[in-house]
Amino acid sequence: MSDGLSEALKGTYYAKKQNTPKGIVNLGYCCINTTLQSNGIFTSRTMRRKTFLAKGLEYVSELALQNVRDLKTIVQWNNEHNIKAFRLSSQIFPWMDDYELSELKDYDEICDIMLEVGKIATDAGQRLTMHPGPYNCLASPNPKVVAKPIRELDCHSEQMNMLGFKPSYYNKINIHVGGAYGDKESTLIRFCENFQLLREDTKQRLVIENDDSPNEFSVNELFEGLHRIINIPITFDYFHHKFNTGGLTEEEALLVASLTWPKDITQCCHYSESRRKEKLDESIRPQAHSDIIYDEIKTYNLDLDIMIEAKLKEQAIFNYKTDSGQWRVKKS
Repeated sequence: MSDGLSEALKGTYYAKKQNTPKGIVNLGYCCINTTLQSNGIFTSRTMRRKTFLAKGLEYVSELALQNVRDLKTIVQWNNEHNIKAFRLSSQIFPWMDDYELSELKDYDEICDIMLEVGKIATDAGQRLTMHPGPYNCLASPNPKVVAKPIRELDCHSEQMNMLGFKPSYYNKINIHVGGAYGDKESTLIRFCENFQLLREDTKQRLVIENDDSPNEFSVNELFEGLHRIINIPITFDYFHHKFNTGGLTEEEALLVASLTWPKDITQCCHYSESRRKEKLDESIRPQAHSDIIYDEIKTYNLDLDIMIEAKLKEQAIFNYKTDSGQWRVKKS
């Protein structure tokens, strides 16, 4: 065991390590199905700000309706191909923080389709999640900046409601702290304070992810500075951890993150690999994601839902299977 674990955490860590689940692993992918996209099926139809102001909500409604129709197709496709996790695009509703979703002319039809999508996913055990963009800086010292992510995150939660999902970390809304602003301790305090400004259903879905820079937040820092205060679960990102260990080994960080999830909800993680290594090109940013996955994912006997953050999306998952159709994961 490394010296990165606090004394208070070591006992809990050992107990978890001695009582790990069976190591059931599901793999998922993010936002775009490249197979279907080649046939014009995708969920991120949007427009420039100028177009939004010119064409208004009628055009927004047309795009959103087509996006949710295609979302249904993608979720059905996932079921047919035994994919158990999928991250929804944050662009299903263009410029959604500028209006109420109920203002859209096709709102009733959109709601009907969204409920169908939610039922299809639930019946098949397919986990749907969201990951709003990096501009959602809930810990910003500027109150005007904070107002935008509060609105944005509540809009994401409203979409989960439209899918018929009860507030739960199972259908998580994943964000980062959004920067340390030169003072990590004060930033985490502000995050906890601004977290209370969110709607209750949003708070019950929000999870936090470790960062890929030592200037930002490791699993250890998120555990001590956020989870202990507001009980927020931590999404462990394997790749980010390589750049910002916080003094923990990969196994320790994964197990510490697992302690933050309710016992009845499978821990969710993110996994990617280096595009620089894949392309043998030192000019590529080290944190850039590869097209596919090459290494065995170590799960340390934990039950995990792992979102594969690779450029080739669902193709990366199929490439990762063995000839027998099993995932190439290393459980111990």
